[in-house]
Amino acid sequence: MNIHCFQHVSFENLGSIENWANANNHKISYTYFFEDVASFPDLSTIDMLIILGGYMNVDQEKEFPWLIQEKKFIKQAIDAGKKVLGICLGSQLISAALGSNVYAGEETEIGFHPIQFNEFALSTPLFRHLKNPYPVFQWHGNTFDLPKGAQLLASSIACKNQAYLIGENVLAFQFHFEMNESVLSDMLHHDGHELKEKGKYIQSEETIRTNLKLLPQNKIDLNELLNQFTKA
Repeated sequence: MNIHCFQHVSFENLGSIENWANANNHKISYTYFFEDVASFPDLSTIDMLIILGGYMNVDQEKEFPWLIQEKKFIKQAIDAGKKVLGICLGSQLISAALGSNVYAGEETEIGFHPIQFNEFALSTPLFRHLKNPYPVFQWHGNTFDLPKGAQLLASSIACKNQAYLIGENVLAFQFHFEMNESVLSDMLHHDGHELKEKGKYIQSEETIRTNLKLLPQNKIDLNELLNQFTKA
């Protein structure tokens, strides 16, 4: 499988997804939006598009003009029937590309917080190996409305729309299922000032690091999910 990755900032990479891809002999190519010139692939050459996180908002097109073309490409990939996976900002970009609203949430979530997968999610091959409540890493202040045809999969106390599925090919996570210790440490280094903001769902760095023990199980569970998602 040829996977193309949209990476928005240098320190938020594929994380444990890269381990899964390498173990399954998938090829990975990249568009790095943090470089001076971002190049887009020929859509016919890729099988799957992964859209990662970032600090920018989906509507900041003046500051980040490449967002216009990125959203167009995401829509084209979906229309072409490619596998598309969005994470955090990536989930918001899918929503925006499909015409749904993306806006500031009532609460900011930073740290390890539990989500609840609904009955639909747990009845599918993608998620039936998981149990509620399921702890995942979060770092977001925005949320989105579900696109037309999307099936809600999971919610948290602070954020209703944590994940959705469209058909068999489009999957969006507001949370960071791909997180590993290296990426998390880099996020704390670059964006740690956000932990000082007020919010009952913003954890301290100490609490976050205490919960790093959750990441190995997240990786195992994500591997199974990706195996199922790319098989469908």
